[in-house]
Amino acid sequence: MHVDQIRTFLEIARSGSFQDAADTLNVTQSTVSARIKTLEQEMNHALFRRTRQGAQLTHAGQQLHRYALVIGRAWENARAEVQLPQRFRTTFAIAAQVSLWERLILAWLPWMRARATDVAIRAEADYSDAIMRHLSDGLLDIGVMYQPRQVAGLVSELLLQERLVLVSTQAQSRHWDWRRNYVYVDWGADFAEDHANVWPDLATPALTFGLGEMGLRYILEHGGAGYFPLRVVRPLLREGSLHRVRRAPVMQRPAYVVYPAVWAEEELLQLALQGLYEIVGREPE
Repeated sequence: MHVDQIRTFLEIARSGSFQDAADTLNVTQSTVSARIKTLEQEMNHALFRRTRQGAQLTHAGQQLHRYALVIGRAWENARAEVQLPQRFRTTFAIAAQVSLWERLILAWLPWMRARATDVAIRAEADYSDAIMRHLSDGLLDIGVMYQPRQVAGLVSELLLQERLVLVSTQAQSRHWDWRRNYVYVDWGADFAEDHANVWPDLATPALTFGLGEMGLRYILEHGGAGYFPLRVVRPLLREGSLHRVRRAPVMQRPAYVVYPAVWAEEELLQLALQGLYEIVGREPE
């Protein structure tokens, strides 16, 4: 099995077309077909089913796809490390859930760069499932997320407790009821359970958002109420664009840092963790 075969397999799976894959890889379609034929012979299974709609993965192809992603990414990481300029001794890869990126990673990057000048850092924003998968495959050194899974060989530590507060664009008054224009933001399974316990009689909201930024932008433009991180809405509360709903319970949303239990460069890992905890510690309550 060669890297070119894996790259070709992944490109066909992505585009759904042998011809499109050939165009992207800048080779002929016959070359693409030959690579896949050789790969299928090595796997002893057909990997694609050709239909009028294009090329579709067979069951065997679907099973291979995950491993091919790992192989392809590991190859790119290895090539990047081998080609490191002499001023760098190694690389370090970190990923954070999208909604934690601005809060943590943007502050962590200059902190880490100042203390590890001989380390090339790769930083990514992704979602929990993908981050956990890349950690398990050895493609990441640290992941920061809300809902990690328990995976053998990985350590999960509580990094911070996100405080979610109920806010509204309208100031509280005698005849005002925030429930009329409530926007529900899906902050995960734990939040959903706590929310149901705290507000058992709340009617199904007319609007639900899967991303907090979208929900906040909506209520700021059109009015309404919802639960959002205190760190995010604090400036808006100060300027009067938003108002806390009095006596509304504060929800807790824990965020975790996940890393390998055994790591070749323990001192570098500990330095990276120290930076994350320092950044969390300097934030106002």
